[in-house]
This record gives sequence, C-alpha cells and structure tokens, in this order.
Amino acid sequence: MSAEAEIANGESKMVGTCATCGRPLTRVGPEGECLRCLASFGFLEDGEPPRTSGARSRLTPRSLKYDHFEVEVGADGFPVELGAGAMAITYRARDTVLNSTVALKVIDRKVAQNPAVRARFLREARAAAQIHHPNVARVSHYGEQDGECFYVMELVEGETLEAKVRREGRMSLALALEVIQQAAHALAAAEACGVVHRDIKPSNIMLESDPAGARIVKVIDYGVAKVLAPQTEFGAEQTQAGFIGTPAFASPEQFGAGQKIDTRSDIYSLGATLWYLLSGRVPFLGSSMQEIHARQEETLPVEELRSLHVPAPVVNLLKSMLAPDPKDRPQTARELLSTVHRCYAKFSTEARSRRRRSMLIAAVSSLVLAAIALGTWWYQHTQSSAQIDRSIAVLPFENLSSDKENAFFTDGVQDEILTNLAKIADLKVISRTSVMQYKSGVARNLRKIGEELGVTHVVEGSVQRAGNRVRVNAQLIDARNDSHLWAQTYDRDLADVFAIQSGIAKAIADQLQAKLSPAEKTAIEQPPTSDLIAFDQYSRAKTLILTTTLTTPGDKSFIDAIELLDHAVARDPSFYAACCQLVWAHDSLYAVLGDHTPARLAAAEAALQRAIELRPNAAETHLARGWHLYFAFRNYEGALNELEAARAGLPNDPRIPQMTGFILRRQGKIEEGIRALQQAVALDPRNPFTLSQLAVGYNHLRRYPEGKTTYERVLEITPDDVGAASNLAFTDFLWRGDSAPFHQFIDRLRTERRAPVADAAGNWFNCALAEHDWTAAEQALTAAGSSQLWIDGPILLRRQFGEGLLARAMHDEARARKAFTAARLEQEEVVQKQKDYGPALCSLGLIDAALGNKDAALREGRRAMELLPVQKDSYSGQALINYFALIAAWIGEKDLALQQLATAASTPGASDITSYGILKLSPYWDPLRGDPRFEAIVQRFAPTESK
Repeated sequence: MSAEAEIANGESKMVGTCATCGRPLTRVGPEGECLRCLASFGFLEDGEPPRTSGARSRLTPRSLKYDHFEVEVGADGFPVELGAGAMAITYRARDTVLNSTVALKVIDRKVAQNPAVRARFLREARAAAQIHHPNVARVSHYGEQDGECFYVMELVEGETLEAKVRREGRMSLALALEVIQQAAHALAAAEACGVVHRDIKPSNIMLESDPAGARIVKVIDYGVAKVLAPQTEFGAEQTQAGFIGTPAFASPEQFGAGQKIDTRSDIYSLGATLWYLLSGRVPFLGSSMQEIHARQEETLPVEELRSLHVPAPVVNLLKSMLAPDPKDRPQTARELLSTVHRCYAKFSTEARSRRRRSMLIAAVSSLVLAAIALGTWWYQHTQSSAQIDRSIAVLPFENLSSDKENAFFTDGVQDEILTNLAKIADLKVISRTSVMQYKSGVARNLRKIGEELGVTHVVEGSVQRAGNRVRVNAQLIDARNDSHLWAQTYDRDLADVFAIQSGIAKAIADQLQAKLSPAEKTAIEQPPTSDLIAFDQYSRAKTLILTTTLTTPGDKSFIDAIELLDHAVARDPSFYAACCQLVWAHDSLYAVLGDHTPARLAAAEAALQRAIELRPNAAETHLARGWHLYFAFRNYEGALNELEAARAGLPNDPRIPQMTGFILRRQGKIEEGIRALQQAVALDPRNPFTLSQLAVGYNHLRRYPEGKTTYERVLEITPDDVGAASNLAFTDFLWRGDSAPFHQFIDRLRTERRAPVADAAGNWFNCALAEHDWTAAEQALTAAGSSQLWIDGPILLRRQFGEGLLARAMHDEARARKAFTAARLEQEEVVQKQKDYGPALCSLGLIDAALGNKDAALREGRRAMELLPVQKDSYSGQALINYFALIAAWIGEKDLALQQLATAASTPGASDITSYGILKLSPYWDPLRGDPRFEAIVQRFAPTESK
C-alpha cells in the first residue's frame, strides 16, 4: 500500500525517518519502519506480514500459551483475533490463574529480534500500565517467551466509536458529549502520569456497558504514547522521532519535526473525534499528509456543523479544541473536561428534564406576558405574509428551438432554475414532479394552477437554442391576479446557460424579498457541469426517473436513465448531481423494482462513494447516503440522521419528508409516517406516487374512507391511472367485502378499452376468486399476460401461481400441480438471484405449501421471517407473518396459522391478505373456515356496521 493510499484510509502511522535505522522515508511501514527494515523483520515489500499456511495471512502465535495466559481458539481452529497491526496481533485469551478473559498482544519473533522494536514495545506496555482509570484499558502483565514479546491488558467487550458510527450513522448530541466527557477523563488521568497518547481517534476509543447497562468509554492502544514525566526510568519524552499518529485526526504540531507534543495534541485529536461523531466525517480531508496539514491552517468548516443543527456552545467547544495553535486550545485535560461537562449538562436529555422541572413555576408565571407577545408577533407575521407570500412554482418552459430534440435541454434549464430556488429556505417551492403536468405551449389558467399547487406566484419561460447561442426568457407572475412582477430575456453564448439559470433564481428571490444565506448563494452559483452534452444526458435521465413510478418491477425506464447518467459521468467525472441521481436510480431498482442483487447494490454504493468524494458534506450527499442506508441496509436511525442533516440545505425537497414517512412506517410508527407523508404532499401536491403511498398508509391503519379520498386525489391528477382507479374500487371489497364498486369499475374499463386492464388484473383476480366466478378469474389471468399478477406489500405473486390457485379452486388438481410446479421453478430462479431476501423466500414457501411440500414450506416461511423480522422492518415483517399464517393454513398446521393470524389482528395491517374482505370471502382461508377461533378473528377485522 502506498503512503498516499494509507493516508486516504486515515489509519496509518507515519514518520519522517525510519523508527529503527533513521533512514529518510518516501514510503513507510505500519509502525514507522522503512521498507528495508520491514524486509529484515520478515514482512513483504508492501508492508504486509508474510503469508502463513492455511486460509489466513496474518501473523500466528508460535504458542497458544504465554506464561499463564492461554490464547482462545475459535470454531474454525484459528486463534481468536481482536485486532492486528503489521508487527503485532491482539488475541482473546484466558488468565488460567484468575480464570478471567483478557486481551493478549504479541509481536512476532522476527520483529522482536530487533532491539529498537522490542524496546518500543516495552515502552508501550509501561506507558499504558502507569494509567489507572476506569476510562483507560489497563495493562497488567508483560513478558517475553521464546523470542516473542507480549503483554496482557483488560479486555473491552464493546465496539469502537468508528464501528458504531459506520453501523448507525452520526451520534446524537447527548451521546457524543457523554462519550467525549468520559474520554476527557481518560486524558486527564494520562496527563497526571505524564503520558500523551498521540493517536486518539474513533477506532482507539471503545464503548461498552457495565452490568447495570451504563455506558463506559475506554481509551485503548497506547502503542504510540509519548512519556513526558521526568520520573520515569526510561527518561523524558521517550519515543520514536517524527510523525506518529493518524493524519486525519493528528494535531498540526504532529506534522512538524521537532515540535513539542503534549496533552494539547491529544485534545486536538479528541476534538476531531467529536467532529466525526457529530457529522460522520473528519474536519479536514486530503490526499496526502501535506494537504491535510495545509488545510488545518484554513478556517474550520463550521457551516457543516450548523447545517446539522449543532448548538453554538458545542461549535465553540470544537473551535477551541481544533485551534491550529496549541496555545489557543484548552491548556490541560482538566480544563477541557470542565468545558465539556458544561456542554453535556446543558444538552443531555436528563439535564434538560431537570431544568424543565425547575423552570416550570417561572414559565407559568410568565404565561400572560408570553401570550401578549405571541399575539403581537402573530399579528405582525400575518401582516408580513399578507404583503409577501413567498410560495412559488416554476412551470415547464416552452421549447422554441427548431430542433425538437432540444426539449430535454429546455426541461433541464427549467429544472435547474427550480432546483436553485428550492435551496432557499425563505421560499416555499413546489417540486418538479407536480409542476411538470402543466405542459408548456398551451394556455394556462394561472389562478387555478396556483390554487391547485397552493402557491401565490408562478414562473413561466421559454428556451431557444440555435448553434452556440441560447435565448432564455423568464417571467415572475402573481397567480392571484395574473400581474407580471418581473421579466427578463437573456441572449448569450450557450456556455453561459448555467450563469443564466443562477441569475434568474437570484433575481426571483430578490423580487420576493427572500433572504439568501452565504451558503445558499454559493450553492445557487455553482454550475452542475461545464459539459453541455453531459447536461443534456443528465436532463433526459432525470425526466425519465421523474416520469416513472416505483410500482412496476422490470420497468426499463430506470435502466435507460442509468445508461444516460453513466455517459454523463464518463464525460464529466465531477458531475456531482448525476452521481446523486445514479444512487437514487440504482437503489430504486435494488429495493423497489425487483433487482435485489449484489451487482445492483454494488453499483449504488460506487455511485454514492463518488458523490461523497466530490462533495462530502453537501446536503445532497447526506440525502443520497440517507436513502441508501434505508433502501440497501434498512438502517433506519442512520438514514433518519442523514435526512435531518440534509434538511437545512434542501428545505423544499419533498424526498426528505417522503423518505422519513417510509422509514417511520417500517419502524411501526405508521401514524407518524402519515404525518411525514402529508408534509411531502404539501411540497409536492400533485405527485401521484406520494399520494398513493399516503393512501396505502391510511388503508394499513384501516382508515379506509381517508384512503379512498386520497386515491380520488390521485385520479384528479392522472384520470387514466388504472392502478389507482382499481385500488380505489377495490378498497370497498377490502373494507366491507363489497365487490359492487369494483365490478362497476372493471365493466367500465373493459367497455371503454382506453387503458390496459393488466394494471387491474390482480384485484380483479382476487375479487373473482372470492365470488367463485371462475370465468372472470380466467379473464383476469389473461389480462395479466406475462407480467406479475399481484403485489401485496413486499410479496410479488406471478401469473403461474394464479393459474394454480384457480385450477385448485376448480378442483382440477392436475392443472394445479403443473402450474404450481412451473411457478416454483420460476421463483427458485428469483431466490437464487436474491439470496437472503425474505419476501422472495416467503413466496417460494407459499408455492411449496400449495404443492404439499410441508417441511420445505415451513422452513422457507420461518427463514423469511428470520431474514426480515418485525423488529427490523415492521411493514414488511408484518406482511411475512401474515403470509406465513397462510402457509401454515395450507399445509394443515391450523394452530400455527391461527396463532400467526392472532398476531396480525393485534397490529395494523401490512398486506391485503388479512383484510376483512379477503378473510371473509376468499378461498385462500378456506382451510380455517368453521373454526370458532378463525371466525372470531374475522369478526375483529369487520367494519363497525358489520359487528
């Protein structure tokens, strides 16, 4: 690994001269040695340890017993490793005298033969052994055996801060301050012993819990400690010379040869650690040590913290800890501890609760004055709002170019102006998904549009592109009275189109007297790319994505969009917005549109990493990381943290409340999820997908009247949406078992033949089965064609499965087995491609149940619930429980089926299979009919008027 690559990893220990022989270094080993010395120690040229026999390539101990400490061996026959460096490995071991578990650190015999390295190893043990404190992993024993050196230290049963942040995302403010407060105690204890750690970082601080569940922080690895106390037997400031530490967390003085290193250096590193806990990033990035060091002298990027809503006192704390000059930092660990404690006391939940109780009396006594003040403010606010309502919609621009292919370019210009305006927190800007329905080039009723979108102002415009010239016209209109407030025509070189877009956005903001922060102004002025062909490809792709719903597995529009975005990024590797769109497209295919494969996940992660490299702290990066954590890993808390971080920079982006709603729903917080989706609808009021998902949420809570009303809103926007119309008509069947509205709908649909019946085939099939209308069921299967038959929550049921259901209902067993066998072969291929995906395995279990493969069906159904439990995903997990009940019913496990159904009856529904209409009427549940327990469950689902 090169030095540059090691710096990028942020984990290497580097020196200016070799720690062993003193030679100048251009590349370094993991412990500061030059490559010649590494070779003499038995390491390979790239600094890795020599290969060993078997599957592992790390160093292995020559013995499994060191003094009275035995190295534990895992089930694979190898010693249990806790951590490893280039010349030492830490094992899990047992003290055979005290019968306790410990950590045992051993360096290889070849390395230990070098006196300088052996002396350094002893210094490490002695330095750590001096510190006796609950927040420091203590060293209790040192020894040498058969040419190897080892020491024994306290085993910390927990995880590093780095691992926790990688797993869960950014820490809450209260937890981060609690961690830093305990770590500051550790620094104070080390300071009292005259020891400087010199490599404080998230991977060297661990978090564990005591038997009572209280959090305990442990600082580990004093392997590069510097001893300052003159009373130590090995002299003052004993350590290797040059740079020691991890560049991303090292203090500025660690980069300079001969500079004094003391506790203030550790304080700086602890500040960088706090920054990492709160943001998930280090304060300064660079591709080399020199670049990182140079950036440390620049202004601290505190805007990033403010965008994450870090309180001012904590920002000030970080500014003091990360001051470039040591004299501007807290001068001692005790001084730091005092400041950290004040912040923690102020912002921890427990402290806030105590303050609330103590302030309650004062608050009550001030209530009258507060009410008067509030009334005054509200009057002034409403008066101000009456004067200037800063709500706006940017309608599609008209393409005046002779080449109609430039329509996508025109869409891109309009979209970029809208995107720029949406970054201004002082404006309410409607999403492009809602405005794109108002096509350009036709007469518009602006007053009606304003009412439908809930805005008072609209922007109209046109784009004419000819050769290397472009003309853009834009006008701001008050939709309430059609009055023109501002208009401007820009006639410039094509290369100036991005400056035109940002100029229009700033002019409109100025007309509406919206306040622009410096960060918002910078974001608006930053062009998306300098390559117009790449911009055109990006515009085409974005239009494809926006006009494709996330409801049709196998839809090719996202594939086409990805191809266009790949071309755009190939032309301009710094095209950040295109990288973010790639993350969205790949994640949508992976999680929603059926391509749940490792290759698709890897493509999403590659696009995300590129976006992070380009703009690590941008709001769009937080948004992309948030939806990736949600879509790819179901890391709900991490995703919510990222969405919250994105909110300040994207105040008008409906995807933030939309994704928040989806996550809350999967956490079982359906009511809260509905409120979040309602916020998304306010920013994107004519988005059929968001409205449909809101309707689904209402139906899951069995609030069917609200679900119907919401589906009606969808149909007002897209009258030809057969799927929404079908769901609206089918709601009465799910709710009351009333199929009449659906019959009326399907008859009208078949008569008019103005839309594909396939989009209603699943509901039609289920309605026909419930009524034992085999002819209608056959017609529904024919209408479905080769596409999927029914999507119910996360479960996708295909046509072959429906063929089997119908044949069995008609008592045609030969046809049923043939269809189910074909369905199983088809589903097996899906499971092979989507390994460890619960819904796909559950569908296979349902087919095996239909075939009478009892053991396989139970195994697959149970495994599906293990892969996706309710605790991990309340929405999909509950659906799997419902379908497992169906599996159990079909294989004759009546008690198990009723047990699962009882669970479903006590929680909000996540699938149609347990709706009242299907439970009461569908042959799916015929194996349970007549059992009083089943009939009682059906009655629990019945609408009020049926009870």
